[in-house]
Amino acid sequence: MHNPYTPEDYKRILETALLAATEPLPLAELKRLFDEEFDDDTLRSLLADLRSDWADRGVELAQLASGWRFHTRAEFQPYLDRLKNERPPKYSRAVMETLAIIAYRQPVTRGDIEDIRGVAVSANILKTLESRGWIDAVGHRDAPGRPALYATTRAFLDDLGLRALSELPPLADLDRMVEGVELHRGITLAAPAAASGTDDTTATPSEASDAATT
Repeated sequence: MHNPYTPEDYKRILETALLAATEPLPLAELKRLFDEEFDDDTLRSLLADLRSDWADRGVELAQLASGWRFHTRAEFQPYLDRLKNERPPKYSRAVMETLAIIAYRQPVTRGDIEDIRGVAVSANILKTLESRGWIDAVGHRDAPGRPALYATTRAFLDDLGLRALSELPPLADLDRMVEGVELHRGITLAAPAAASGTDDTTATPSEASDAATT
């Protein structure tokens, strides 16, 4: 391609990079596409124009916690579902309750989660959320045993199509958003198999109906 000179040239380069990317791209990464020095406001203006260009299409450009990414619009998901041979399993009530507590009360320890839920939290539940990339240990509480403090990650916000924790939906809507993660990532959401003999990660039909209840 010739050297870019016009806003349309720059937008075409941004569009190509974002469509080819497997993860959201932050401004710092997008700046590496060009020889010219772009300030953040100029780059955001180009991205806003590009998002407007895609306004009437089935795919939209979204700004997420980790950067910018194209994803499919929710209203087209029922059609995409017809291409899938099977529905992904739902997360169990225990997993969803644990995720909700971490998301809305972070940072929290395993003991905090158990106090709120009123039942023991298996290590398998936390491993499920960690393996999905939605939670991480961000420190330790200054208490006996120095228990790990858990918080959600940027990947969690990215998968839910959010830019910040302040955009989290009402608690009752969290399970619906988690079920729709494949809208944003273009992958099948499947809970990892349990590591022990008891399965804490796959929901029964009765658990799935109230997965986000705490």
